[in-house]
Amino acid sequence: MSLPRIDIDLRKIAHNVKQLKRLYRTKGIYVTGVTKVIGGNPIIAAVLVKNGIEILADSRLENIIKMRRKGISAQYLLLRTPSLSLAEKVVNHTDISLNTELTVLKELSKYALRNHIVHKIILMVELGDLREGIMPLEMDNIVKEVLELKGLLLIGVGTNLACFGGIKPDTDKMNELSLITIHLEKKFNIILTIISGGNSANFFWFKTSKNLGRVNNLRIGESIFLGTESLCRSAIPGLFGDAFTLVAEVIESKIKPSQPYGVVYQNVNGKIPKFKDDGLMRRAILAIGQQDVAVAGITPRQNVFVLGASSDHIVIDNTKSNLRVGDIVEFDLNYNALLGALNSSYITKNIINFNERESVL
Repeated sequence: MSLPRIDIDLRKIAHNVKQLKRLYRTKGIYVTGVTKVIGGNPIIAAVLVKNGIEILADSRLENIIKMRRKGISAQYLLLRTPSLSLAEKVVNHTDISLNTELTVLKELSKYALRNHIVHKIILMVELGDLREGIMPLEMDNIVKEVLELKGLLLIGVGTNLACFGGIKPDTDKMNELSLITIHLEKKFNIILTIISGGNSANFFWFKTSKNLGRVNNLRIGESIFLGTESLCRSAIPGLFGDAFTLVAEVIESKIKPSQPYGVVYQNVNGKIPKFKDDGLMRRAILAIGQQDVAVAGITPRQNVFVLGASSDHIVIDNTKSNLRVGDIVEFDLNYNALLGALNSSYITKNIINFNERESVL
């Protein structure tokens, strides 16, 4: 199989899905499976659905359309606030969307009516991370107008934390979301069925809180695929952290100086590099680079050290491993690196532990 490649272990992903679903259900939390990191890969998405995930969420319409066309039977939620220009496609291809802008909601309503569709809406509340969200004091006015828009059904509220601003989803934040929910239900005489408190960063809040209030949903991606929570990147007990393996091939292996020589200017990254002079070392080059993966987010499993990278090459200190041309180096990936690698057309995706007879495809 051509290299570089990423090995994808479906059994480990299935295990993580089942464990997380079981864990969060102990306190009444339903898991929405986030598929953006896998680029809407239908084989992987099928594993989520087969193991009990009922709602698949993605920030890209292209991924949702891909999964639908491959027959993945689930409700589809658009994670990113809909673009005004894509309102008709959002209505036609998704069941639910996260929203903050009244202008967009009116456009969704127009196309929902035109296409005889009822499109479900979750309104996102700003609780401090300063990415998407309606300011709490503006919620009443927005909800009042949304309830008057035909073709739309307001089913919940949600928030997003620990993404842009790194704000912790703690008890105070989740209590605020619950209080907003209770207030809206009373004021407008409605029932909100999905109260989405966040993402994989909510793990510690979940584990340490006895009363979760009205929060009953989390949008989980990183914990499923990497076995970690996303606040401190700690491993979650009982989950696999190695469901994905990045594999790259050595294309040069030589003894060279440890420090470049000549007049130093900017490198390909626009930086003036500095290297420690450790004399001669065994250096190797891998046939993979920044165009393929976020190099800062990969960790070699062998005893080598990443010295740096350009667009097409990763240079490693090979002194302790003495790898030769044609040998391979395996890497673990963090979320950003996995996102880039799985969405790169230059990296082969190798599905392992795939039983076609068990597939929902």
